[in-house]
Amino acid sequence: MTSGLWELVLQGVWVTVQLLSFSSLLATAVSFVVGIARTHRLWIVRFLAGFYTEVFRGTSALVMIFWVFFVLPPAFGWQLVPMWAGTLALGLTYGAYGSEIVRGALAAVDPAQKEGGIALSFTPWQRMKLILLPQAVPEMIPPFSNLLIELLKGTALVSIMGMGDLAFSGNLVRLALQESAEIYTYILLIYFVIAFLLTRVMRGLEKKLKAGVGKAPKKKTAAVRVPEGSGVS
Repeated sequence: MTSGLWELVLQGVWVTVQLLSFSSLLATAVSFVVGIARTHRLWIVRFLAGFYTEVFRGTSALVMIFWVFFVLPPAFGWQLVPMWAGTLALGLTYGAYGSEIVRGALAAVDPAQKEGGIALSFTPWQRMKLILLPQAVPEMIPPFSNLLIELLKGTALVSIMGMGDLAFSGNLVRLALQESAEIYTYILLIYFVIAFLLTRVMRGLEKKLKAGVGKAPKKKTAAVRVPEGSGVS
C-alpha cells in the first residue's frame, strides 16, 4: 500500500481507539450503577435495573446503533454525531452485560463479610465501599477483560454510519486496491494486536488488585521444650 492509504488505515485505528475508550468508560459506569442497583434492598430499584439489563442485553447492538443514529433525530429533533451515537449505543448495550458481572461478583462475596459489616453498624454504602467492592472487584477483572475484547470487535459496527473507524477505512482501501485478502488480513492483525495489548493490561490490573489477597499467615515459631536434667541452661 502507498503511504496515503496507510495513513487512512492509521486514522481508522485512532478513531477505533477513541470509540473504544469512550464506550468502555460509559459501559463501566453503567455496569457498576446497574449491577449495584440489582442488589438493592428496594424491589422497585431491583426491578428497574433488571428491566434495563434484559432490554439492552436482549437487543442487537447493530439495531441499537441504527435506533440511536436514525430514529432519535426525527423523534426528538436533534442529531448525534457518529462518535457519540456509537459511544451511547455500545456503552449502554455492553454495560448491560457488565452489570451482570458486577451483580454476580457481589453475590459471590461470603455472606459473613456482609454480616460483619452489619455487626459493626456500617451503613449499606459503607458495607459496599469498604467490604464488598474491595473483594468483588478483583474477581470482575477476567470477565470484564473478555467483555472489553467483545466491545473492541463491536466497534466495527459503527461503520454502517459512515464513521471512519478501522473497518470502514479498511473497506475504502480494499475498494481502492481491489485486494480483499491482503487488506482484510492487515485489518485482522491490527484488531488482534489491539486485543492482545488490552489483555496484557487487564491481566496486569488483575495481579495488582489481587496483590496481598489470600496470603497465608506467617508461621509462628514453636517453642522447644528442653527436658529437665539435660544439662542445657
